[in-house]
Amino acid sequence: MKALLYKEFKLAMHPICYIFIALFPFMILIPSYPIAIGFIYILSCYPVLFLGANKGQQSNDLLFSTLLPVRKKDIVLARILTVVIMQLAFIAIMSCLWPLANFIRGTINQQLIDAGKEPNTDAGFGLNAYISTLAFAVIGYAIADLIYFSVYYKHGKSIVASTLLTILGFVFYLGIFTIGLPFVPAYGAFFTNNIWIQVGFLGIAIVVSILLHFAVYKVASKELEQVDF
Repeated sequence: MKALLYKEFKLAMHPICYIFIALFPFMILIPSYPIAIGFIYILSCYPVLFLGANKGQQSNDLLFSTLLPVRKKDIVLARILTVVIMQLAFIAIMSCLWPLANFIRGTINQQLIDAGKEPNTDAGFGLNAYISTLAFAVIGYAIADLIYFSVYYKHGKSIVASTLLTILGFVFYLGIFTIGLPFVPAYGAFFTNNIWIQVGFLGIAIVVSILLHFAVYKVASKELEQVDF
């Protein structure tokens, strides 16, 4: 597995993926920008990763991987772990910028108050509910991975279809919570300033994400086993 992960990060990962992971988290610093939307951009790394630094699809990277003395399910697991590491790196950078985003928002709002104007309000999940936002994002990523991997490994080449369905699925998922959350009893708990309640939501989300990724591994592995190269 270590060798397969080494191959993923050294050969399959396009340099632009590292740039996306490093830069897109800074969108949290944009005042009043919907934080939840920022998590979508990491999904743009998926087609780049699956094409590979040397256009992995055209150079039959998947075929090459299956010819290695490794199990097909290990190939799938290595790619899933690579994607999860990308997601965690993105979340880690954004989380480090969260205090600075809070400071910028507070400074701007104080200037507006001093000028006799209404302070800005966060769109959707705000900075005060950042940990709750992470909880929804973690589950959303797991759902996105389930869509992407199950579609891609069905034929081993459906990059465009899997990418479009993944992004649409993630947007639909966010839309459900944005529109439907106010109808959930005690939905205000998601926006509470009590950080421990938010951490509780995040803990539950991590467990759900692990279970969903296990399903991703099972489904994708089964699909790849049936692909005839």
